[in-house]
Amino acid sequence: MMKLRQCVFVAKDLESSREELCDILGIEVAYRDPGVAKWGLVNVVCPTGHDFLEIVTPFQQGTSAGRYIDRRKGDGGYMVILQVDDAVAERTRVTGLGVRAVAQKDLPEYQYTHFHPAETSGVLLSIDQTNAPAGVDPKLWWPPAEKGWLTHARSDVTAGLAGVEIQSEDPDATAAHWAKLLNRPVEGDIIRLDDDGEIRFVPIADGRGPGISAFDVKVVDRDRVIAAARKRHKQHGVGQVEICGCRINLV
Repeated sequence: MMKLRQCVFVAKDLESSREELCDILGIEVAYRDPGVAKWGLVNVVCPTGHDFLEIVTPFQQGTSAGRYIDRRKGDGGYMVILQVDDAVAERTRVTGLGVRAVAQKDLPEYQYTHFHPAETSGVLLSIDQTNAPAGVDPKLWWPPAEKGWLTHARSDVTAGLAGVEIQSEDPDATAAHWAKLLNRPVEGDIIRLDDDGEIRFVPIADGRGPGISAFDVKVVDRDRVIAAARKRHKQHGVGQVEICGCRINLV
């Protein structure tokens, strides 16, 4: 199993970005993780269906997230978190390809590895595994959002994540590289994940360099999303809006 479970924006102003995200996509904050302070960040985690969107914001100088904002000329997509059955085995396999792990955790209920963006096409990639305690539905156990997240999960406007779009100078080469990273086949510059998720690779079209160019979000009430985006001048046609400097495809 390899599923897209959480997508992360990086933004200069957490609260205005949170307001934009929640208003346009019809979601709400479930958790603010004090643990991200060790990276000089503050954050919000917001469920959409049983998946998650997160915003991180640097609160001090010299953070990797702050350098990312500078490098990519503003707010935007930052991180992709994939859920797998055995994160430690994936760590061993990916680092065996020469890709550096920049952070990792190994707890009984949760394991993850973050890989260096310089070696993952400008994307901070995390490969995670969860082990639910006895009596807890494994599908609902997601430690990055803490235990009470389900009471904040909404599915009436948007209802989950469907994909990530990554731009680069050479989409074919980037797709081939990610196929090795994820040990998945690539077909026409698309890598299929489980639960109908996908990662697409496209040319750079916005002058912001390599990295995430769009997230795909499953939409239930498209009119509601478009109306909220239009009020904020963040609409791009009937199928796309912009949030935190990142395009969001409504699928």
